[in-house]
Parts: sequence; structure tokens; C-alpha cells
Amino acid sequence: MAASSDTLADLLGGRRGAVDATVPPLAFLLGWLLTDHHIGWGAGAAVAAASALCAYRLITGAKITAALGGLAAIIAAALVVLYTGRAEDFFLLRLLVNIASGLAWALSILIRWPLLGVVVGAILGQKARWRRDPDLLRAYGRASWVWVFGQYGVRTLVFGALWLSGNALALGIAQVALSWPLVGVVVAASAVILRRSLPEDHPGLRHPRIPA
Repeated sequence: MAASSDTLADLLGGRRGAVDATVPPLAFLLGWLLTDHHIGWGAGAAVAAASALCAYRLITGAKITAALGGLAAIIAAALVVLYTGRAEDFFLLRLLVNIASGLAWALSILIRWPLLGVVVGAILGQKARWRRDPDLLRAYGRASWVWVFGQYGVRTLVFGALWLSGNALALGIAQVALSWPLVGVVVAASAVILRRSLPEDHPGLRHPRIPA
């Protein structure tokens, strides 16, 4: 296949995204647990960790919007948990984001703009040319369902159940387990579906076949 599973992983978050998604929540849990369940210390630790990651990303040349976006999300989560006083609410925004993401990916497939194709096509410099290839459009649609159910659906079910039970520690563990390990499985599965959905004579993702 023209785009490897490693490339897909980088496009859709990759290892950097996994670090940004897991370090601040773990910092929150450590701050909360080590101070006898003091919400303020947990929130402060999470914001401090997110600030350090943001600074590192900016120094190493990451996009300002991406770096500040991650920090803003953690600040928002900290404000929520400080307001409610319930440790599990630190993960509430992450639960809502996964619900919204799953719905957005599903809608994109239904309107024939599967987000996997949108992202990969943009990175490959194809703009929307891939949509004019019926085989690619169908393959991206099938592979995008893996992200709907395999990533966002799984996260929503797990995070939702743990949040409803008020288990903040388990939420933190799930956050780690359902970051890069889950993304790796989903990337591999979607890459297989992409490959198998294309005809044997198809030139690959980099070369859309546009009907005359």
C-alpha cells in the first residue's frame, strides 16, 4: 500500500498524540493520589505537565495551534474538575470529545466524505481528487468505520462506564491503555481493510484512478 500503517498513525495522532493524551491525566492522578485526594493539587499537576509538553512542542517546531490546543484542553478539564470537585470529571471532556469524534466520523462516511480519506488525501497533496476514484472512495469509507467503532466507540463505552461508576483511577489507567495501544490496533486494521478493499490492479493511495 502506498501509505504505510506508520504513516496513518502519524496522520491521525501517532506517538506524539499518545504522549500528549496520557501524560497530563497521569500527572493529575499522581497529584490527586499523593495529596490524599486533593483535587487542586491534581489539577495543578495536570496543567503543569501540559504546559511543559506545550513548551517542548513549541521548541521542537510543532504547530502553535496544535501545541496550545492540547494545553487548552487540559486547562478546561482542570476547570471542570475544580468546579465539580469530583476526580472522575477530569475525564469528562475526553469522554465528550470521543462521542463527538465518533459521530463526526460516522457522518463523514454517510455523506461520502470519509475522514480517513480527507486526512490522508490532504497529507498526500491530493486535495479531493481521491473522491473521484470510486474504488478509493469505497475503501476509505469501509476503513473509516474501524475508527468509528474500534476507537471512538470502544473509548466511549469504557470511559462512559467508568465515569458513571466514579472510578477516577480506572479512568486514568484506561486513558493510557486506550491511547497508543488502541490506535496501533485500529491503524493496522484500517490499513488491512484499505488494502483489501482496493482491486488487485489498483495503483494505491497515492495514485487515484479518475474515470474518463
